[in-house]
Amino acid sequence: MRSVFLDHLLSHIVQVGTLRVTFADGRTKRYGQGEPELGVTVKDPRLPGRILRSPNLAVGEAYMDGTFEVENDDLRAFFDFMIPNINRAGAPWFQRPLDLGRMMARRFRQFAPVGKAQANVAHHYDLSGELYDLFLDADRQYSCAYFAREDMTLDEAQEAKKQHIAKKLLIEPGMRVLDIGCGWGGMALTLARDYGAKVVGVTLSREQHAVAVRRAEEAGLSDRVEFRLTDYRQVPESFDRIVSVGMFEHVGVPHYDEYFRFVRDHLSDDGLALIHSIGHVGPPNESDPWIVKYIFPGGYTPALSEMQRAVDRAELVSTDIEVLRLHYAKTLGHWYERFMANEDKARALYDERFVRMWRYYLLSMEASFRVGTLLVYQVQIGKHMTAAPITRDYLYRDAAHDRAHTHAKAAE
Repeated sequence: MRSVFLDHLLSHIVQVGTLRVTFADGRTKRYGQGEPELGVTVKDPRLPGRILRSPNLAVGEAYMDGTFEVENDDLRAFFDFMIPNINRAGAPWFQRPLDLGRMMARRFRQFAPVGKAQANVAHHYDLSGELYDLFLDADRQYSCAYFAREDMTLDEAQEAKKQHIAKKLLIEPGMRVLDIGCGWGGMALTLARDYGAKVVGVTLSREQHAVAVRRAEEAGLSDRVEFRLTDYRQVPESFDRIVSVGMFEHVGVPHYDEYFRFVRDHLSDDGLALIHSIGHVGPPNESDPWIVKYIFPGGYTPALSEMQRAVDRAELVSTDIEVLRLHYAKTLGHWYERFMANEDKARALYDERFVRMWRYYLLSMEASFRVGTLLVYQVQIGKHMTAAPITRDYLYRDAAHDRAHTHAKAAE
């Protein structure tokens, strides 16, 4: 019976190209027709049943364990083949009740009061700092870079991202800025050093906090940048500017109203906020269960409509919304190449299963941004219509100066 339902599932999904599946008993079956053609091997006879219950989770775990193999171990080709087909076909009828159940339970899964939020963050961001040195840029920017030019290096594009966001914040010297989810401190240090801001950065990661504090001391910026190991909801002050890069994905749908009320209540009357977040095309959906279990517990990439409804309920004004398409695919491509160049070091830090997990993570996300439905939203928010200029001209003035600045910073 399981094989019949798996046949139905694969026949339903594979509409473009040919998928060649070799099962544990040696049988080989073909699904779809034409090019491209992709071959996979299922080495565990129990895997088909697991795939029927939760395809993404089952395949991801089986790849980590070595019981699901892709021809030539070409994971990039696998995701390029499967993701567009899955998005095009949708779930077959017999899987829709399971999907509906997961969707109905997502508010419970994403509920993250302070203690749970810290545990979720620790799962990913309190891994060995040496791991992130293997694939991130020198500033440890663990979010989408901004490729203002096609030929930018990763370090140049990450510096360009920070400058692009800083321009949207329209910072003047002496302004008080809150950086929600400050990571290892790169954005906060940039705003203090290059723009004269007084910055408070908050993170729930002990590892990130320790690194950020040390970096501020080494840069001689401790008098202008304060890093706190705390939940943003525990910050009492108000600020001229609020910035959050790559943190909103961890807020959870049940907390969207709380989040934007915090922005409203802690932003000065003429202030601006810039929220940089992964999102997805289409209506609200549910997170990939493999990503949630192994990479980002509690994580969710929202539809723009979900963000905007919460902004509206907080009676804030979306003064600008920019969609960064394909920038994250390029970023992840750089991270993957760097990680693979250092895979022996990653294996020494953890083990072979971790390396396979990280390969699966980086390449699945790269494909999701390149041929799937993920992208990045930068939402600029104020309390009034006049909080920001009425055109985007201010973002692109002195472009030659900005290019020179980006090159210089990336070379440091």
